[in-house]
Amino acid sequence: MKIRVQKNRLFLLLFLGFAQLTQAQTTPKIKVQQDSSQWHNLKDVTIVGRNSKSDYQQIPEIVGTNIYAGKKNALIVLENVQGNIANNTMRQVLAKVPGIHIWESDPSGIQIGIAARGLSPNRSWEFNIRQNGYDIAADPFGYPEAYYNPQLQAVQRIEIVRGQGALQYGPQFGGMVNYILKNGTEINQPFEFETQQTIGSNGLLNSFNAIGGKKGKLNYYSFYDQRNGEGWRDNSQFFSKAGFGSVTYHLTKQVSINFELMHSHTRSQQAGGLTDLQIKENAKQSFRYRNWMDIKWTTPAINIQYEMNDHSRWNTKIFGTIGDRNSVGFLQSILVKDSINYATNQYNNRIVNIDQYRNYGLESRFITDYFIGQMKNTISSGIRLYTGNTHRLADGKGTRGTDYDVRVEGLYPRDIQFRSNNAAVFIENIFRVTEKLLIIPGIRYEWLEGSASGSNGFSTTGALINLQEIQRRRNFVLVGIGSEFHLTNTTEFYANFSQAYRPIQFANLQAPPTTDLIDQDLKDARGYNLDLGYRGKVKNYLQFDLSGFYLQYNNRVGTITPSGTNYRLVTNVGASTSKGLETYIEFNPLRSFSNNANSDIILFSSYSYTNARYSGNHRDANTKGKKVENAPQDILRTGLSIGYKGLLFTTQLSHVGGTFSDANNTTTPSMNGNTGFIPAYTITDLTASYKFSKKMNLKAGINNLNDTRYFTRRAGGYPGPGALPGDGRNFFISIGAKL
Repeated sequence: MKIRVQKNRLFLLLFLGFAQLTQAQTTPKIKVQQDSSQWHNLKDVTIVGRNSKSDYQQIPEIVGTNIYAGKKNALIVLENVQGNIANNTMRQVLAKVPGIHIWESDPSGIQIGIAARGLSPNRSWEFNIRQNGYDIAADPFGYPEAYYNPQLQAVQRIEIVRGQGALQYGPQFGGMVNYILKNGTEINQPFEFETQQTIGSNGLLNSFNAIGGKKGKLNYYSFYDQRNGEGWRDNSQFFSKAGFGSVTYHLTKQVSINFELMHSHTRSQQAGGLTDLQIKENAKQSFRYRNWMDIKWTTPAINIQYEMNDHSRWNTKIFGTIGDRNSVGFLQSILVKDSINYATNQYNNRIVNIDQYRNYGLESRFITDYFIGQMKNTISSGIRLYTGNTHRLADGKGTRGTDYDVRVEGLYPRDIQFRSNNAAVFIENIFRVTEKLLIIPGIRYEWLEGSASGSNGFSTTGALINLQEIQRRRNFVLVGIGSEFHLTNTTEFYANFSQAYRPIQFANLQAPPTTDLIDQDLKDARGYNLDLGYRGKVKNYLQFDLSGFYLQYNNRVGTITPSGTNYRLVTNVGASTSKGLETYIEFNPLRSFSNNANSDIILFSSYSYTNARYSGNHRDANTKGKKVENAPQDILRTGLSIGYKGLLFTTQLSHVGGTFSDANNTTTPSMNGNTGFIPAYTITDLTASYKFSKKMNLKAGINNLNDTRYFTRRAGGYPGPGALPGDGRNFFISIGAKL
């Protein structure tokens, strides 16, 4: 009851504050382009890069109610990406974003795992993952794994913000990734039909179909996407089905309301891990054919937009995540055969795990500009209210069958309820000190509560073992400051500092009381990001972003065995420091001396150097000075595109340096493949596209041209255990049309 009263008071205070802001005397125009004499307020971008063959853009300083000035950011335009979009091949989609480390262990493209700056790519959980501006992860506070990712055929653009994004978007060290779906707002006729049909290696079939239109005050858009395939490895078949509907009604010229609903259902067979020797012998082989994962995800949202005037805007999103994640499989080490038990003449029972996520939230933002002296300034503020509930049923005794089946015998040993509640408020301001210099300070207040209750196993007598009922409630403040100095109208220096945090995860609240203990002083991970860079464009033939970064990650959570004890302690084990360079450059030599729009030669290079090491540790841990796991020192992606009229041919090379798979920096691979060094690898991809007209296109490509054998991940559990090979050579061909 006390918590509810506090939330109501907070909401009332924020509402009154917004009411006062809307009455403030302001003047129009907010700067978006580099030219400080051309200030205006950008609405949410709906058409980006239409007149460019480049898939990489810098996000304008202000879009909608969001401030991007002073932040390291990137905007990926999916229409211009040269690669296998149908299968969510992220090394091609994010090729020009420096430093993105990708786990390429899912041939279906369903599970996307990305990270940067020495953080873990595990289902992108160090990023704040969003769709159309709202959360879509399992629980952004207690379990931020992105089991669902939108089909990239349906995505218009991807926004990526590093570092200082924590002030606007909440808990993360890696930054924010926002998938903006197509919504049909660029359609100016009553009806339009869009289709893209793709076939490829290993039985790949993808069908994307969409309709949209505008009639009076109403805009609508809907798509259905289905993808099936057998996978490059044995025992890796999959399907993915997704449907989306969006309706926008313009109540007046200033007020609009949007209703949208996405539903996705995916099922994939998990081929399991291999030992290093097995990968060398035959990376396509699999010894797990009874392992499955099934994911159903529904994301309803209401978006209310109020254009108060030319210089003030208010936006509110009400959203939900209704997700079910089911898995069934034989999860023993790869050294243990999953074969017929001769004593029973049947397979052994599988393990069933079921998660149900029921999360709901509200985010409301307001932006306006005002005068200090003769200079226009901009203030953005917002509130967030969120509640999440995760019901976890784990380690159930499943069937002895081979197909997907989540029936269990008896009770689940682990039956746990996780809850999280959050309230937050932020304010960020652009101070235009001069026409060239911008200072952008910001502050965010967070209130967070997490709890766990239920049962966590059986005793030797068969009685349920109750979980240590744990509740963590805390509040804290994050601060940051960014800046830009415009050297020319199209180039700028930028710098920012921003604090970040990572809340205690659900997994750290479910220790078995017979073997593990939770440190009563367990703290959220805290730290900060620093960025310093130079970016911009030179006319229409050169764009670049050259920067350095420093990431401090304190209070990392882990498990240790204290000296002289026989139990494991979940506690803060130490800190890590990541520092390095992130560089991107794209050059069109033809445009440097010619304005011929029919021909293009595009050269690009995206490179990152990361030195990520443990900088401190608990007295019972021994990681200080060692390299952070899953943190390659060098990531290089470079390519060449040659275009003439509607034809564009691209070759791309991806090189990722070697990395350790554990904090102990184990070099020699274990017999079961779970630990050991992950070798460097280099992949070459070829892609070609031809636009017959504005309404018809043809795309084709060969991924992993040299048929390189490599792996990016070692797993201790799902979907392993063991090393998980990446795909060998494969191809795709796709044709699309708009009617």
